[in-house]
Amino acid sequence: MGTHSASPYAGASVLQRGSLLEEAIGAVILLHGRGGSAKDSLTLEGELRLPGVGFLAPRVVGHSWYPSSFLAPIESNEPWLTSALEIVHALTRRCAAAGIDTKHVAIVGFSQGACLACEFIARYPRRYAALVAFTGGLFGPIGSDLRHAAGNLLGTPVLLSSGDPDPYVPWKRVQETAKALTAMGAIVHAQRYPDRPHTILPDELQAAQDLLEPVFRLPPDRQRRVASSLPNEGENTGLEINNLDTTLTKTTARSQQEL
Repeated sequence: MGTHSASPYAGASVLQRGSLLEEAIGAVILLHGRGGSAKDSLTLEGELRLPGVGFLAPRVVGHSWYPSSFLAPIESNEPWLTSALEIVHALTRRCAAAGIDTKHVAIVGFSQGACLACEFIARYPRRYAALVAFTGGLFGPIGSDLRHAAGNLLGTPVLLSSGDPDPYVPWKRVQETAKALTAMGAIVHAQRYPDRPHTILPDELQAAQDLLEPVFRLPPDRQRRVASSLPNEGENTGLEINNLDTTLTKTTARSQQEL
């Protein structure tokens, strides 16, 4: 395991694209998979096509949110899991400080990031704009109770999509996650893709865009203003926010080839 502090991900930085939070109608938090990067996850900005929205992509040392499988005993992923959850929580607080309530904040993740996204809304239940989890589910060993916190998701729309079979995420866990989040008040759609590889298909991206577009739809006058301010194709609009305030202490996380 190596040495680690109680809070491994202090000083995490965040890449930001799209609208500035202070001017945005909402925000999308993007969580990459194991071995991925914030830059990778920001490619979803172009796929989701949400004008007027700010996109936030945190990055951590080691390109991994937690060391073991999400199906392992939860304590085996500590303190990394709690530290990673606090990064997401810190970003929702940053959005709130900019005037964006969580009901206008969507959380989108792939693979390890999808597991983290599911776990976050289950542990911090309230109304969110949406959850999109491409191949992921709630944490805990097979057969365990997946309800880790009391609370209500108040109609949060949720898209869970995954291949079956998947080498890391059993379809049964996706179904269990759908059941648990529904019991917490979410409106859940689970989509199974037979024999799909461990990736995101164009059909899944379209389903996510179909879910998010009505949530973040601009009024016509604002659409015109946003369109006139969009950068030219190829222009780099990414900003880097350093030292995300999560009250954490920095160290390096272990990496394994599993979710």
